[in-house]
Amino acid sequence: MFAPVYLDNNATTRPDPLVIEAMLPFLNERFGNASSRHEYGRLSRQAIDEARQRVAEAVNAHPTEVVFTGGGSEANNLFVKGAAAARRPGLVGISAIEHPCVRAPAVQLRRLGWEVRVLDVDSEGVLDVASFERCVADRPAFASVMLANNESGVIQQVAALAPLLRRAGAWLHTDAVQAFGKIGVDFRALGVNAMTLSSHKIHGPIGAGALIVDKRVELEPLIAGGGQERGLRSGTENVAAIVGFGRACELAVQRMSDDARRISMLRTRLEAGLAGCGVRFFSAGAERLPGTSFFSVPGIDGETLVGKLDRAGFAVASGSACSSANPEPSRTLVAIGVDERTARSAIRVSIGRANTEQEVDDFLTAFGRIVDQLGKLAAVSA
Repeated sequence: MFAPVYLDNNATTRPDPLVIEAMLPFLNERFGNASSRHEYGRLSRQAIDEARQRVAEAVNAHPTEVVFTGGGSEANNLFVKGAAAARRPGLVGISAIEHPCVRAPAVQLRRLGWEVRVLDVDSEGVLDVASFERCVADRPAFASVMLANNESGVIQQVAALAPLLRRAGAWLHTDAVQAFGKIGVDFRALGVNAMTLSSHKIHGPIGAGALIVDKRVELEPLIAGGGQERGLRSGTENVAAIVGFGRACELAVQRMSDDARRISMLRTRLEAGLAGCGVRFFSAGAERLPGTSFFSVPGIDGETLVGKLDRAGFAVASGSACSSANPEPSRTLVAIGVDERTARSAIRVSIGRANTEQEVDDFLTAFGRIVDQLGKLAAVSA
């Protein structure tokens, strides 16, 4: 069976066999509803409680601060919409490079009388502190700044921002979906009021996530019903996915140091080879996640290149997977001042735990060959 080399780990990761093993009983004999008061229900409730403890320990939070959701997008929406519904309309700040599941619900707040201020980033994609301070001076109700960008991998200094908002009486949320499992993520040390995590980015199952939220923060729920998850996320819990998420968190913490060191070496190898192909790297001067490389080849359409690489046996992304249905160029690249033509040629390679030196070398060989072919075609058509 043909198995392409997978280099799109920022989009999703392959579930770890140990995660699948932990989930299987709850897809079979332990199928009970966690709200039921018989033995089947008690076993499911116990499993959720244990998973909650594992998630909390992984990010230095208290178990009562973990609210399970159906994924990162739901958790981000729960904070943005839930915070807005709990407070009077005012000012909210978001960085210019937020994921669509933060940006879109924030923009929707304008219809409810909120002012939404988009905070600038510099040419590397790092939040402009002066822009943030101006927003704080106008006393926002809350702000959201992602810990690491899903396209560029750029890491933001969120812990330095939190005290500024705290003194202004505002809440700070961070989307840590891409960061967790790749760098250390400590809820207490960051000083934020809420933080989003996602299972499928750390070799857990798709369909589970969490909002880590300080109990002093009042949110209105998106989903009303039976009152599960502190009343913030009603609905019968997906026990198997939650169990898998908890196990994935445990494994991510155990393996992060070794994974990050090896993955960083692979990216260095990748980018050294790419440099010889005339690529333009984005955000290479900023602190980045260890496995993320974002670049373009001048004059070559990104979607075309992704398709050619796919047929050659290599799975990479053109910008963000969550924006692939959007014909507009990457908002991250537009925010850092990249022109539209260059932005449309952007490619993201995200290296993961399972990738090898041989796979990186094979990718570089195929990439060089394809770029040369496309370059010759472009020259002929010109």
